[in-house]
Amino acid sequence: MKAVKLGMAGFGTVGTGLADILSENREVLEKRLGRTLDIKTVVVRDLNKPRAHALPESTELTTDLDKLVHDPEIDIVVELMGGLEAARSLITSALKAGKHVVSANKHLLAVHGPELFALARENKCFLSYEASCAGGIPVVQTLRESLAGDRIEEMLGIMNGTANYILSEMTTKGMDFNTALQQAQDMGYAEADPAFDIEGFDSAHKLCVLIRLAFGVDYPLDQLSIQGITGITPLDIEFAREFGYRIKLLAHASNSVDGVEAGVHPALVPYTYLLARVGGNYNALRIKGNAVGPVMLHGQGAGDKPTGSAVLADILGIVRHIDLCGENSGFIPDNTGFGNALLEPAAIIPPEKTLSRYYFRFMVADKTGVMAAVTRSMADHGVSIAQAVQKGEGPSTDAVPLVIITHTTEAKAAQAVANEIDAMDFSLEPCVRFRIL
Repeated sequence: MKAVKLGMAGFGTVGTGLADILSENREVLEKRLGRTLDIKTVVVRDLNKPRAHALPESTELTTDLDKLVHDPEIDIVVELMGGLEAARSLITSALKAGKHVVSANKHLLAVHGPELFALARENKCFLSYEASCAGGIPVVQTLRESLAGDRIEEMLGIMNGTANYILSEMTTKGMDFNTALQQAQDMGYAEADPAFDIEGFDSAHKLCVLIRLAFGVDYPLDQLSIQGITGITPLDIEFAREFGYRIKLLAHASNSVDGVEAGVHPALVPYTYLLARVGGNYNALRIKGNAVGPVMLHGQGAGDKPTGSAVLADILGIVRHIDLCGENSGFIPDNTGFGNALLEPAAIIPPEKTLSRYYFRFMVADKTGVMAAVTRSMADHGVSIAQAVQKGEGPSTDAVPLVIITHTTEAKAAQAVANEIDAMDFSLEPCVRFRIL
């Protein structure tokens, strides 16, 4: 039986998960492919580091990335090392050498995706990336293949398991943010430096990749509106619950005749919605097409075997078409879902023009005239109040919380209200403001 040789860069969580699946499912994989999948070479940083998974004796362990590029026996390079420049250099060299590439590197694809896809087309190679977005959830395949006949109108979802785990623990157990974060780190859900997860950047990287697949346009990462979850408190979670909501970190993108609206933000989600009930380190994505309507994808957004499964799906997709590829072949893999054409820049709806309902929480001095001043400010900026609640006491004796739910308004107006009230003498803390789904 003919073998397909894999060269792997990185042998951490995802790499060991992939190796485990290749070993455990070897028989079924051979039945599906009529070939064997063999890991020929693995590049690691430290050759002496103890490893949980024992690689086959025939596998070479090395620190030399060039061996993946220059070995003529390696058919597919699997990039699992993360980061930007080293990974970019490896993938560039591999594609120029005519090797197919599988990558789980959403940050790299968000920043350098267009140039790498152009290079893959030039060299008639696959550049596959299912594992870059939402772990084991087949969202890339769904957008590129299953919903390819639809005009995608909207995507909305929970795209980071670490942030979702933290918010779930805060909601169900009343933890404060720092306690929930420490627990996530202790359980291996959060890195020692969790900034990418909790500040929303990881979700933003994935969203940039998915916008290209869904809408066929390029939305630059540096123009995406991003807000993380570090400002969320148990007080806000409890108020959200009282109003019938759960707070989730959402990535969203919509496409209309006016352009693309996109961003990553905490939002209040009605508790009756499926997204509000996605707990722990799970991910979920709601995709709306003009023909199919809404489709919901839900599953493990990270982890060794869920993400390893997504990497393996890409490998299988390449192997099934590998005989069609070659320098003298007319076959060019469609890695973008839009014929590999150079994607046009997105017509971006400015974040300040986006429309939403809002949750405001002000911490104010308990004195006469506060409510009148707040409502007057909102009226001056055209923000209409739907509900207002002022508690008799807050977390300190000096401040009381005033919570307001608005009707739909522009983000610019909501920001203006927050700025104006923060400057008033009765305001004791900066305003907290979240969108409402």
